[in-house]
Amino acid sequence: MMSNRVKVLFVSTSSFLVGALVIGSMMGRSASPEDTYKHLAVFTEVVSRIKSDYVEEPDLKSVTLGALNGLLESIDPYASYLSADQYQQYLKNEDARKGDLGLVLAKRYGYISVVAALPGSAGAKAGLGTGDMLESIQGVATRDMPLAYAEVLLSGEPGSNVEVSVLRVRKPEPTKMTLTRTPVKYPAVAAKLLPGEIGHVKVYSIEAGKVAQIAAAIKDLEKQGAKKLILDVRYSAVGAPQDGVDLANLFLDKGQIGYLQGQRVSKQTFEAVPSKKITSLPMVLITNRGTAGPAEVAAAALLEHKRATLVGERTYGDAAQRKAITLDDGAAVILSVAKYYAPNGKAIQDTAVVPTEAVNDNEPLDDDADTPAPAPAEARKSDEDAPLKRAVEVLSK
Repeated sequence: MMSNRVKVLFVSTSSFLVGALVIGSMMGRSASPEDTYKHLAVFTEVVSRIKSDYVEEPDLKSVTLGALNGLLESIDPYASYLSADQYQQYLKNEDARKGDLGLVLAKRYGYISVVAALPGSAGAKAGLGTGDMLESIQGVATRDMPLAYAEVLLSGEPGSNVEVSVLRVRKPEPTKMTLTRTPVKYPAVAAKLLPGEIGHVKVYSIEAGKVAQIAAAIKDLEKQGAKKLILDVRYSAVGAPQDGVDLANLFLDKGQIGYLQGQRVSKQTFEAVPSKKITSLPMVLITNRGTAGPAEVAAAALLEHKRATLVGERTYGDAAQRKAITLDDGAAVILSVAKYYAPNGKAIQDTAVVPTEAVNDNEPLDDDADTPAPAPAEARKSDEDAPLKRAVEVLSK
């Protein structure tokens, strides 16, 4: 078996060399045939040298799969290459209503990384949060594991257990956990009236139908006397980006909310519809590292139009349209085919959204250490919510 060091080096090299061929063939890029063949020739020679001169016979099948996943991760942290068997499992998993850990995932540094954990989910209760990496799932190492396949392994019958090993930046040793899968339940919108006639709306997810709940909560707060508004989308990472367009439209009656565009996806521009606006209250939007997807689309639009002051942390960076592209052997590549862009023309997935007022989100202390580790809001031990406090101060000026 090839050593990890050589495997990583080979994966990196092969990812670079096969990039033009794989991406060109799947996405139709116009690289010249000469360039493609040149890269292939170098790749073939490297493989030949490893096969003939390396100290032992390498497992080229496994290394090639790692190279493909490394290539996809370098261009899209949400992409996956699935073998034919893995793809069939993925399709069955999508159709089945199973239990889960409530984690939103991406690829980082070759590992499965946590974007956010749904409040109330098994992942959140275990303290998993933004930036944590799953080193293994059910004893299977996640290094070079397709993202979509990791989601398959984490799913299962409600009540069943799944073992994971978690890596944290501030803790070099992995932490082993046994978590129980539960049916995924999206938390309801939480709203309350704060002192100073400030309405606070906490949004944990923006799946289909949630924008209507947010609108209803805001209208109810106005009836209670709210004169200002805080929209809190920390750790909100679930939902389709299009729902973020609808969310932004609740506060805008004109102008471009953003647009969607890809190499083979025609540009689709989203303009605010005046009749969909429900309020003109002065507002602050709170974001953090776990804010992703539709919440980012809304945040970018409200920031660009100066409709809201953004307080908190830079968002995660994920707003794209994804598609499964099947290959001749039954395998599939799942990747972004179009990205959502802010009104200023920047792709949200590439640049994320940077707050007007940077405030570090509160983080809990590990039980056995004095260094903070990312975790959902419900797992925090600090009573002070610095971003919320700053949002109130901004609105009180």
